[in-house]
Amino acid sequence: MSKPEIAPRKRFLAENPSVLWFLGCLALFTLGVTVLSEGFGIALLSTSMVKILGMTLCLCLIAVAMDVVWGYCGILSLGHFAFFGLGGYAIGMWLMYARTQGIVVESLSAAPIPPTQSEVQNAIASQIFGVVGSNELPWLWGFAHSLTLQLLMVLLVPGLLALVFGWLAFRSRVTGVYLSILTQAMTLALSLYLFQNDTGLRGNNGLSGLQNIPGLDHVPQSTLSLWFFWASALALGLGYLLFAWLVSAKFGSVIRAIRDNEARVRFLGYDVESYKLVIFTLTAVVSAIAGALYYPQAGIINPAEIAPIASIYLAVWVAIGGRGRLYGAVIGAAVVSLASSWFTGGGAPNINLGFYTINWTDWWLVLLGLGFVAVTLFFPRGIGGLFDKIVRKP
Repeated sequence: MSKPEIAPRKRFLAENPSVLWFLGCLALFTLGVTVLSEGFGIALLSTSMVKILGMTLCLCLIAVAMDVVWGYCGILSLGHFAFFGLGGYAIGMWLMYARTQGIVVESLSAAPIPPTQSEVQNAIASQIFGVVGSNELPWLWGFAHSLTLQLLMVLLVPGLLALVFGWLAFRSRVTGVYLSILTQAMTLALSLYLFQNDTGLRGNNGLSGLQNIPGLDHVPQSTLSLWFFWASALALGLGYLLFAWLVSAKFGSVIRAIRDNEARVRFLGYDVESYKLVIFTLTAVVSAIAGALYYPQAGIINPAEIAPIASIYLAVWVAIGGRGRLYGAVIGAAVVSLASSWFTGGGAPNINLGFYTINWTDWWLVLLGLGFVAVTLFFPRGIGGLFDKIVRKP
């Protein structure tokens, strides 16, 4: 009697054609922006617009990470933008230090006596921290001279913070709204701490001039913006591919089961806390990478970027796009981010009602709130769910 043949398992991309569709659309979008940009193509897109699109791709990446931790694992984290900001601070420290070092060395090169290394260090510290009344380089900046070490900090600092916080929270079996409050409290504490001038990160002034890449002064901003746009597109594509592979495997089935019934999964013998800790830490690291690409394009970072409201906006993006759908998170982040740039950047014309003029810069957040309520009431699965209905309609 012959053994029944076992059907060979399909490859990941064959089982998930939506991933190929997404990557194809992202590639076409990247190519289109490149051709239309000032730095490469026919200059129909301004450099500022290319930067906005690059930053939007970074926001899409953190939205995908948020969707995995919330939409798939059921952890409503209101602190993931803190990891995003920490990634920006880590790369911003090197950008600011290296740029200031170049300026200081050039200005001291004309001195009759060559400056010592100590004098150079003191001059750099005075240039960076004079705004907060200090002329010493804090210990936090011990690795700021090395791009390699600061890139490592982009991964290690947010990753370790997420690991420690997650271990304490999950081992204590804090769940639901209480866990959300804890993540929000962590973000608020970090934001308030960074606002202080003695933290070593220039307090409320933050880090500025990040768009000036050391050693690339000869490269115009139109070209630099395009390079960062490519890097952002690559990061989004790789991040999407990683998370799509993760949630489609057995690991994804387990975390969805944890979202739906955590007690039953624990009863079946799974180490629920370890699964949640892995997801929380991994998404935090990806969020930090997105931040490290975002802020050199924005040019500045300050503690306000890490305020709890930013993480709440992130949850709104994912909800509008469609929780539990990776492409839904991308759609939500892209739509809200670009709409925000249009309404608050003067693109939307004000409406004169005679007795009152609607200034969209002031009313944008109200419009966003109404949009969130409308999506929640009429399209509970978000824009992604509406897209599913259109595609599957016979």
